[in-house]
Amino acid sequence: MKYLLDNSIRLRLLQKLGLEMNENRFNNMGKIYAQFRPCYAQEFIGYLYSRVGLDKNSVIADIGSGTGILTRQLLEMGSRVFAVEPNTDMRSVAEADLGGFSGFVSVSGSAENTTLSDCSVDFITVAQAFHWFDMQRFKAECRRLLKPGGKVVLVWNSRDRTCELVRENDAVNKKYCPKFDGFSGGLRGADGDSDLKDFFAGDCEVKAFRNDLSFDEQGFIGRNLSSSYAPKDVDEHYHDYITELKALYEKFSRNGQLFMPNVTRSYAGRA
Repeated sequence: MKYLLDNSIRLRLLQKLGLEMNENRFNNMGKIYAQFRPCYAQEFIGYLYSRVGLDKNSVIADIGSGTGILTRQLLEMGSRVFAVEPNTDMRSVAEADLGGFSGFVSVSGSAENTTLSDCSVDFITVAQAFHWFDMQRFKAECRRLLKPGGKVVLVWNSRDRTCELVRENDAVNKKYCPKFDGFSGGLRGADGDSDLKDFFAGDCEVKAFRNDLSFDEQGFIGRNLSSSYAPKDVDEHYHDYITELKALYEKFSRNGQLFMPNVTRSYAGRA
């Protein structure tokens, strides 16, 4: 019995450590994240408000909200949004940027412990963050938070992996970024694998919306540096990484702009 108890305690400690490590991945990255990460396709926002059921009276928990990229797009539609984010730096950027919206509420909380009240929200959104969560604990938290009939929407901005630029960018990251395991944390959700089947209760609606991106050189480099796995300027191979990104930009840009095929991919259903 004691052995089983010890294993249970050990597992909880490991889970807590993993979540804290994920939370800290974006320390001191709020400004660069806000500057260089793209918004989600406007067609996707229209879909949420025409097909999924959101409206200006909806109360939404945007969990893992980061610097508030999706939060802003929801606030602009008139909804009330609880932006739940554990990282202080990311959250402070959102507060500075979105404080003027009357429907904006900043919350220091995690996906597994939002601190919000039971049955307090109509919808939950998760943008570019589900792959960091403890899925089963987050699922339980969704069920606690949602009002009857409420839905969860998971969304990613995903690069087109058939594009040569994306493949070569992937190779540069594998060379210089030890923590790189694929774009968007491996896109375990955006690939439609078993995690999503386990998360949703029944079928979920899968949608994809074109959201192609265009960068100048600074924007392309900044987009890469905004990733959690990117080297910092104090790291040994930082300057080599930047040099190779500049070479990629030179190779693929035309008339001062680099085009990157991109898709906003979403999954909507009940937890």
